[in-house]
Amino acid sequence: MKSPHLLSDIILPPGKRVYFASDFHLGAPNAAASLAREKRIVRWLDEVAKDAAAIYLLGDLFDFWFEYKHAIPRGFSRLQGKLAELTDGGLPITIFTGNHDMWMFGYFTQEMGIPVLRQEVSQRIGDKLFHIGHGDGLGPKDYSYKALKQVFTSGVAQWLFARLHPNFGIGMANKWSRRSRMQAGKDDTVYFGDEEWLLQYCRELEARMHHDYYIFGHRHLPLDVEVAPGSRYVNLGEWVNYCSYGVYDGNELALRHFEQ
Repeated sequence: MKSPHLLSDIILPPGKRVYFASDFHLGAPNAAASLAREKRIVRWLDEVAKDAAAIYLLGDLFDFWFEYKHAIPRGFSRLQGKLAELTDGGLPITIFTGNHDMWMFGYFTQEMGIPVLRQEVSQRIGDKLFHIGHGDGLGPKDYSYKALKQVFTSGVAQWLFARLHPNFGIGMANKWSRRSRMQAGKDDTVYFGDEEWLLQYCRELEARMHHDYYIFGHRHLPLDVEVAPGSRYVNLGEWVNYCSYGVYDGNELALRHFEQ
């Protein structure tokens, strides 16, 4: 296990909060459901922006995403417009890539000023140390996905996919993404206790370096589990069923659900 990359500390002013959300899976399962969910996410962003010091979006914002040199997947304009509006207003937003949208390149940074991170990081927010990432490929087992991720993140695979016409490439990838999600979906409502891979990863890292909070997405199940005394693993869940997110107020991190 490599030592975590450290980001600069965030000083949290009084009355300000930091928000975390993950796994919007926009585009799934169909256009109508995705649009309704996108509008809900925009309402959430409007609400939390009132007292946010920073917002972290922890991957799988889209059920599939690939940035061609001169094209991006159609749709999701409301989310992109809202993110641009918030960053133009000075609100720091950070995006992590997930396993469904790992092919983000420079678009969000160039167009909206949003840094896009590909690996988990550690960062001190206020007086707490956080470890933050999407969560895919961490912990033991899941060897087939880890091997597949090596292929998908290779420059050769990305170059080859970019040679496909977007009509064909995006259509093919959307079918693959839906099949992958359906195969994994049966585990999304089951808590595996000490066998949770991300919990095992947290405990291994905690034995080497203390963190107050470990925050991940990917798992699709909202979780708040003790890693060790004074350390917790929080999984943010997803927005297809739970509309769950995390908020840190300078004292503690809490899981909440957006109902509007």
